[in-house]
Amino acid sequence: MRPYLYSLASDKKKGFIAGVIKILLSLLAFIYASAVRSLIFIYSIRPYRLKCKVISVGNITLGGTGKTSLVELIARYLKENGHRIAILSRGYKRRVDSRQSTVDRKTVDSGLWTMEYRMMGDEPYMLKKSLTDIPVLVDSNRIRSANLGIRDYDVDTVILDDGLQQWKIKKDLEIVVIDASNPFGNRRLLPRGILRQPISTLNKADMFILTKTDLDADVKGIKDFLKRINHPAEIFESVHKPVGFYRVGESEKLLDTDMFKGKTVAIFSGIGDPLYFENTVKKLGLQICLSFRFADHYHYSEGDLNNIIAESAQQNAAAILTTEKDAARLDTQLLRNNLPAIFVLRIELEIIEDAEKFYHRLRQLYSL
Repeated sequence: MRPYLYSLASDKKKGFIAGVIKILLSLLAFIYASAVRSLIFIYSIRPYRLKCKVISVGNITLGGTGKTSLVELIARYLKENGHRIAILSRGYKRRVDSRQSTVDRKTVDSGLWTMEYRMMGDEPYMLKKSLTDIPVLVDSNRIRSANLGIRDYDVDTVILDDGLQQWKIKKDLEIVVIDASNPFGNRRLLPRGILRQPISTLNKADMFILTKTDLDADVKGIKDFLKRINHPAEIFESVHKPVGFYRVGESEKLLDTDMFKGKTVAIFSGIGDPLYFENTVKKLGLQICLSFRFADHYHYSEGDLNNIIAESAQQNAAAILTTEKDAARLDTQLLRNNLPAIFVLRIELEIIEDAEKFYHRLRQLYSL
């Protein structure tokens, strides 16, 4: 059902029946838009002011825009510059445990119960594994998790992962991440389109980060459009840069990006934009013989892995590759049970123009 609805929202599905359903979705989108505008107005009257700096990183559309990579980039930079950081996430599709409202590093490390990505969600779990010295706090109530970060970790800054729709909180820096290859979909709101809130609300953003600008995207057109909505906001371009491969469970042993160059590989992913992952692999000089695409945030079973491995072997694939987000959802116990190694492609977000201006804007927060 979800793939079908997404095909309607992205106008990929045509025909009479699809047209009728789209009319109904348009009515629902009108109701949704009214509700969102009302909430934004109500919460903007008196937003909650935390006792620390608040950086929000979010997106206006459904799907993978690269905001988690940007969160990691900002967290690392501020940590290296002497700031005490916590990342706040709602933990999409996480399994909620009734014993604790907020999943934090102390809970993870205490050994009170087995902590898997299911308890945090794949994206915050990936951040926790990458940023070992920065607490990642998971709670649908960001105010509660922020206050925990201030109390238990003495943080001076919190980063709201997927924070654009956190209208209750007063933000010191509002960053909106936009996929340059598909910036606004059909420019309609959910469920008729992929917009999570009206485009006009982008006039409140302080900064836009355009991702995937290495694809055939109309970057200038997007910039011009954003300037008409929000002229004062700064706009930066970025790409996802491959930095190496590692075996699942061995992220500390990073291997060179050229290790599979010229070879034939199989890949699998359950992310918002599998095509970008495929293009990234091809740019490394690899030939893709099989590409297994799963739903975003998909939980892999033993049967899924066995099928991927069997079909890849039939095609004589030199390796099986996946993303870091997918690696967070792989059961390492299954991989130990006679399954071959799967390699993970590590990527990092890179600001490709005016990078120093971007970092200066971050530093400027603490001089205000």
